[in-house]
Amino acid sequence: MALSTQKILQAVLAKIREFAPQANGHYLDVGAGRGELIRLVTNEFALEANACDYTRELMRDPAITVDVVDLNRESLPYSDETFDLVTCTEVIEHLEYFRKTLREIFRILKSDGIFVLTTPNVLNLRSRVRFLLFGFFSLFGPLYPRESQRYLTGGHINPVSYFYVAHALSDAGFTDISVSIDKRQRASLFWLILLLFPIRLFSLWAIHREKNRYKTIDAVNQRFVREMNSSDLLLGRTLVVGCRKKI
Repeated sequence: MALSTQKILQAVLAKIREFAPQANGHYLDVGAGRGELIRLVTNEFALEANACDYTRELMRDPAITVDVVDLNRESLPYSDETFDLVTCTEVIEHLEYFRKTLREIFRILKSDGIFVLTTPNVLNLRSRVRFLLFGFFSLFGPLYPRESQRYLTGGHINPVSYFYVAHALSDAGFTDISVSIDKRQRASLFWLILLLFPIRLFSLWAIHREKNRYKTIDAVNQRFVREMNSSDLLLGRTLVVGCRKKI
């Protein structure tokens, strides 16, 4: 999380407050980077913090011990139902198998535990237009084949749109899924004015077709499909998704 901005960090704090205004207990930051989020969270909430990342070299706070784990190859090194809160900011876009990591996070959360993740919002209109014209979403671009070191800290290899984040969380067992954004992009406002009506019109037709012909939309996933074209997701830079583990 070394490259996260203050707006992302503050949006994560807001999401934690939304789910647990008086959060306490054990806390894990997955992909802790320099430790900025841990400091903010522990300054506000009575939480005992833990950190994990693929390296200890990024951490700037000597008081924070980092457990090293390669999430593409290893499971999280914690027992079942250990944590009351887990955060994972700007991480899943770096992972080959992000669904496995979400299942691992579900495993290590206590019942009624809270999970908050962030990832670039590839559904904002600036990103959609870039994909249409160039074939790459915003914040994603050509990678160097067979040179994995090139993307460990700076590059993004896995663009995950909101629906597939929500689907993966639901599939892992999470409930009460809630999405927000860190900020609205000015660059997307122009495209919103130009494209909002055709997007809304086509979405109505497409949802009707998916529900009635292909049977891919039902009462369970319809909300996630509709949220994909909400104003926040059409304009937002970063997805901030919170959820709860209920057993």
